[in-house]
Amino acid sequence: MPGTVLLLAAAPAGKGCLVDAASVLPVLAAVPPGVLSGTDTANVVELADPLEPQAVLTRLRAAAAAPGPLTVFVTGQLQLDRRQRLPHLALARTTPTTVRYTGLPWHWIREELRLRAPGTATLILDLHADPEMWEWLRSNPLDAGRTVAVYGRIAPPPSRRTVGVPAYMKAVATILRAGWRPEVPQLHEQALARVGVGGYGDLVLASGGVVAGVPGGFAPRPPYRPEGPRPQTPDGLKGADRGLEGEGDPHSAISAAVQSGRHPEADALAARHEQVAVRAHGPGSEEALHWAEVRADLAMFAGDPARSCRTWLGVAAARLAAGQAPDGPAVESAVDRAHHQWGQVQDAVVARELGASLAELRSRVPGRRQGALDHVRRQLRQLQTQG
Repeated sequence: MPGTVLLLAAAPAGKGCLVDAASVLPVLAAVPPGVLSGTDTANVVELADPLEPQAVLTRLRAAAAAPGPLTVFVTGQLQLDRRQRLPHLALARTTPTTVRYTGLPWHWIREELRLRAPGTATLILDLHADPEMWEWLRSNPLDAGRTVAVYGRIAPPPSRRTVGVPAYMKAVATILRAGWRPEVPQLHEQALARVGVGGYGDLVLASGGVVAGVPGGFAPRPPYRPEGPRPQTPDGLKGADRGLEGEGDPHSAISAAVQSGRHPEADALAARHEQVAVRAHGPGSEEALHWAEVRADLAMFAGDPARSCRTWLGVAAARLAAGQAPDGPAVESAVDRAHHQWGQVQDAVVARELGASLAELRSRVPGRRQGALDHVRRQLRQLQTQG
């Protein structure tokens, strides 16, 4: 089966640039697609200094939904949103004061990759951190989700008035230009040996997000931080609820069903886990909302944008009712996803119904994209003229 490769190199223009990210793309682009992917053939998407986070999200979402192995090469710089204290990948227009609106939130990457089956998605990273981000990394892992293998390094801020070099990624590209890709752990070790990152105090990322070569004073990180509490079956539940424990990891089973086109089976399995979580923890619990979000994604994969939109609207409303902030990442993500799926609904009657609910939510959760509420209102006015 063909693989998919996403090459992303991003850094701010001007004096805010910490690393010459785009310089690595010609070297990576010279590597045969199959070698980049570790498969016989591969589709390669290249993003050089993108301007808009939504454009990057669209490409990432398409890559994450593709069948076969996925490898994402990311070169660039990390900056911290000063308001929410969340990491972002800086893009061409990003500044320290606008990162929340012009950068790519790191949790978007995690969200898009979360339904990938274990062993099918790999992130290879060469990132530089700004000072605030570097301090944040002292006590927080750069989480990419439970199913994604992560390799690479995060470098500290370069000296003033200097621009860093993506030495690790260039070493990876140079190794791959020989025409053969070793297993990713070996590729990672070979690249580290070439650049000697440990001597420069870099954070070295190993499979699952483990930080292997932490500099002095940094606490070891856990292998991963799940995207939310995982549903648990309490001892008091019996029958079908208890039976869910022989199934192993349900996310793997769901991913396998989706990739083979068995969408009703995938949704039925997620629905069973959602029901267990609701009975055990309540409808507004993170456990139940996790499974609702999974079902919203499954509806998208099944080509049912109306159901996906409706589910995301329900998730957003539940999070707000539970007291979560309108600008919280989970709330914003749910409304943004509902908005995106609403735009795919073809039935005018259904679109009007969902659009009214979306407009009400958008008035409370404007999100990061300017003019989102105005867009919903314009579309609703157009829908009023349709049958």
